[in-house]
Amino acid sequence: MHDIRVIRNDPDSFAKGLARRGVADAAKVTEELLERDRELRALLTRLQDAQARRNEASKLIGRAKAEKKESDAQSLMAEVAGLKDEIQKGEENERAWQAQLRERLAELPNLPADDVPDGADESANVEVDARAWGTHPGLNAPKEHFDLGEALGLMDFERATKVSGARFVYLKSGLARLERALGNFMLDLHTGEFGYTEVAPPLMVRDGAAFGTGQLPKFAEDLFHTTNGFWLIPTAEVSLTNYVREEILDEAQLPLRFTAWTPCFRAEAGAAGRDTRGMIRMHQFNKVELVSITTPEQSIAEHERMVDCAQEVLKRLDIAHRVVTLSTGDMGFTAKKTYDIEVWLPGQNRYREISSCSNCGDFQARRMDARYRPKGEKSTRFVHTLNGSGLAVGRTLVAILENYQEADGSIRIPDALIPYMGMRKIEKVSPPSP
Repeated sequence: MHDIRVIRNDPDSFAKGLARRGVADAAKVTEELLERDRELRALLTRLQDAQARRNEASKLIGRAKAEKKESDAQSLMAEVAGLKDEIQKGEENERAWQAQLRERLAELPNLPADDVPDGADESANVEVDARAWGTHPGLNAPKEHFDLGEALGLMDFERATKVSGARFVYLKSGLARLERALGNFMLDLHTGEFGYTEVAPPLMVRDGAAFGTGQLPKFAEDLFHTTNGFWLIPTAEVSLTNYVREEILDEAQLPLRFTAWTPCFRAEAGAAGRDTRGMIRMHQFNKVELVSITTPEQSIAEHERMVDCAQEVLKRLDIAHRVVTLSTGDMGFTAKKTYDIEVWLPGQNRYREISSCSNCGDFQARRMDARYRPKGEKSTRFVHTLNGSGLAVGRTLVAILENYQEADGSIRIPDALIPYMGMRKIEKVSPPSP
């Protein structure tokens, strides 16, 4: 959510920021916002003048009656009655105009940071060379994860389709255990070494929460909606970030760092024809989320730290990956800057996203009305919010299958996961005896 006062004070910078985000006619959009703002402020001025005159006329009525000037008193009373109607209608207009301005502001994406590369899509993303890590495994004719999982008898898309439709899966035995091990490993790392507080958050939220983190109103079609008015979370970011909604925190409390391992639910409305096989793009998947609530001064360093934490998961698992800075055209709606961590998948012979870490600045905080009070000050400021995957559990499972596959189709267990798995290899399940 944008602050109309900031737009009013520097409309050119706002228009340039919108243009970088690909908003058509950014200058015209900015001018329309300012015109609505001028009309609203003019209305408020008229209301203030009318209220002041009403107060003045009310006092004059008593004076006229005291002086036995009944005609003057009647005239003033008629004026006050007219002003009352005028003020009432004006206040109704004010509420309607405020709502319209807020709705228009809510439709516009966050402005990009100065160091975000310009571009229309992912082709303009820029690799962060210093963050690249690991080497590709030397595999002969590597298979994709779904071929491996199905051959093991532990990954069943066909039965899941009969039960739930496309983009669902049954994981069994060793693969179900591997998914559980990954979630526990990630949580232990983030809480034990990186200072995140583990949270078990709600999986269903109200409209206000989905609006606060930017899913509503623009992306309603990407969410699952219950018949009694709840939204299933597309990511634990929604529940975790809204933890501080409509609150005023003390500066000493910041930064707050939360992590959660939850199911996530996405309609994938815009993904028709993409990743139709396998576990890359699912309607239901598990993810370990990282969320930070900071002061404005802390958020840039916190962003880098969050990427470090997410990368460390892949380093401990010894899986090659890289980090890219997303371009203005590839960033999410609420982000001012985003790093994607992309993991190497030998079966696909390409890098695929496994985590997005975004600094949203005060964009979400304004929608949630989440503030903090700086030490020694009476006034408040909006917090900054950050979120990232630490990591997507299903995609990490995919990465392990493809990077740790053996020639016989079995899957070696990364050393870091052996204590969680109690085994060193996942092998084909023998069919039950008749």
